[in-house]
Amino acid sequence: MRSYHPDLTPPWKKSAPVAEVPADPDLVVEEVSTGFCGAVIGCEAGTVTLEDRFGKHRVFPLTPRGFLLEGRTVTLVRPSAAPSRPSRTASGSIAVPGARARVARAGRIYVEGRHDAELVERVWGDDLRIEGVVVEYLEGVDDLPAVVRDFGPGPDARLGVLVDHLVPGSKESRIAASVTDAHTLVVGHPYIDIWEAVKPSSVGIRAWPAVPRGQDWKTGVCRALGWPENTGAAWQHILSKVHSYKDLEPELLGAVEQLIDHVTVGGAEPA
Repeated sequence: MRSYHPDLTPPWKKSAPVAEVPADPDLVVEEVSTGFCGAVIGCEAGTVTLEDRFGKHRVFPLTPRGFLLEGRTVTLVRPSAAPSRPSRTASGSIAVPGARARVARAGRIYVEGRHDAELVERVWGDDLRIEGVVVEYLEGVDDLPAVVRDFGPGPDARLGVLVDHLVPGSKESRIAASVTDAHTLVVGHPYIDIWEAVKPSSVGIRAWPAVPRGQDWKTGVCRALGWPENTGAAWQHILSKVHSYKDLEPELLGAVEQLIDHVTVGGAEPA
């Protein structure tokens, strides 16, 4: 007859059980010992490969309690062969199946043009609808100070503005510096046009071509790449190659995330 040996370990010294989570593609986790945060891009026997928002890859062992998922400790396990339902939006945020769009906030995000708005919608659209954030385009920022005054930002109606070619010494940088409203955040990316914020590899080209000064940049790009000089059709081709945040340059990712945080954090919830 087998003898019974009770577990006399005090409850406070016992490790609480943690959830086992399949390491499905695009799941974003943080490795506990290094703090490396990234999306799952591969999982083989005993290891998982993560890619951070800058495209850097790291391989980690699937050790018990080895990762954080939304702040809680989990054990990653190799996913089953059956494809799992996507759990992330195109921006890398957690997908919320069946979530309804919120009533629009008073705050807004302004971008320079229609192409900018379409790209933001493609990657961050699900997040923006859940947060109740509306994105509008301005057709340029030359009159930005007047636009801000007309909007009338306040604590419950924050304004965020995304500016192209925001580099020291540019016209855009001088315009941005003239906006001093406490409830308005103006950020940007260094690219001449939003097209350049799409990674060349995603579009299937080696690099975005240099276009001589004085020449329309988009038309010049089409000429250099041998595309028909139809910038509208060219943009639709580029946009069709964007499937998630992984297809965009880090400078744009950081700028848009800043704007979403500015408009949503600390402001009044939509009704």
